[in-house]
Amino acid sequence: MHTRPYIVVDDQVPFLEGITGKHARIIRKPGHLIEARDIRNADALIVRTRTVCSAALLQDSSVSFIGSPTIGTDHIDMEFCKAKGIAVANAPGCNSGAVMQYVFTALVAWAGSRKCDLRNKTLGIIGVGNVGKKVATLAGHLGMHTILNDPPRARAEGPHGFSDLGFLLEKSDIVTMHVPLDPLTRGMAHRNFFASMKGSACFINTSRGDVVDEGALREASPRLGGIILDVWHGEPHIDPATVSITDIATPHIAGYSLEGKRNASQQVVRALAKHYGWDDLKDYSIVLPTVGQVPQDLLFTRCFPIFVEDKQLRTAPEQFEHLRNAYVFRREWTPEQYRQLTLCLPHKISS
Repeated sequence: MHTRPYIVVDDQVPFLEGITGKHARIIRKPGHLIEARDIRNADALIVRTRTVCSAALLQDSSVSFIGSPTIGTDHIDMEFCKAKGIAVANAPGCNSGAVMQYVFTALVAWAGSRKCDLRNKTLGIIGVGNVGKKVATLAGHLGMHTILNDPPRARAEGPHGFSDLGFLLEKSDIVTMHVPLDPLTRGMAHRNFFASMKGSACFINTSRGDVVDEGALREASPRLGGIILDVWHGEPHIDPATVSITDIATPHIAGYSLEGKRNASQQVVRALAKHYGWDDLKDYSIVLPTVGQVPQDLLFTRCFPIFVEDKQLRTAPEQFEHLRNAYVFRREWTPEQYRQLTLCLPHKISS
């Protein structure tokens, strides 16, 4: 290893200014263009999901650390890394607040377009981890009923409070996905899944695109009451036919808040500091600007004008990657704003 480690970084990863020249030599490159030859002499990588860290990419490199400021690691061959002694750090929970904000912003927008009230609706949450727990908590505050499905948690904690998937699909007015992508969840939202959903129910996916069989979703779309998608099969080359059946479509930016990006970069830099013994960065932190004032009745709309993103993607789905990379990170609700959230009749909230 070099005296100063050589680190290849996805050029879309923000908040790494604390890693100075005294710590490392850094080269930035678009994540989807990082190839084996680029990392052959690298000691570490900091990448997003656009860089697939496979055995083919890593096998001839000197990489000993991969930092991914993302909630998941499905883009990293974890078995290969374990066998080769490559340390991997990601950032679970980093953007859970942002995704929760997305879900309710999208729901209020969807309900507003239908002149319906979300209060007393039943929200089925599939996957009750960092994001799902926050979604469940806010749903309760806003007068919604929740049904929770999370088999791993039910096995570990006992079945109380959890329901099986069939019951959730049958009883829920809204179904939202918050599962990791793994062999058990890949394609879990298939033809039978959608056939089991209540007629006119709304379906939301902000987890990973490949947990949904998009062909089955398109077939089911006439009987569903709404479809909200932020993640897609084949990203960044998404299917316009799937975009066309949605009520709200966005380019995988549900977790793209300034707070979420700050949290992710902090976690990765701290892990990198531990790996290399950089004591001055072990508590690396980033201070964000103060959030501006937003009237209480506009907290669901002004903080995140979701239909702007929807229109851009719907107009040019082939521009998915550009739209995602050009997205200006929004601000999350502050604790004070969160306490002020009230679920007004959605048709009274302008979109």
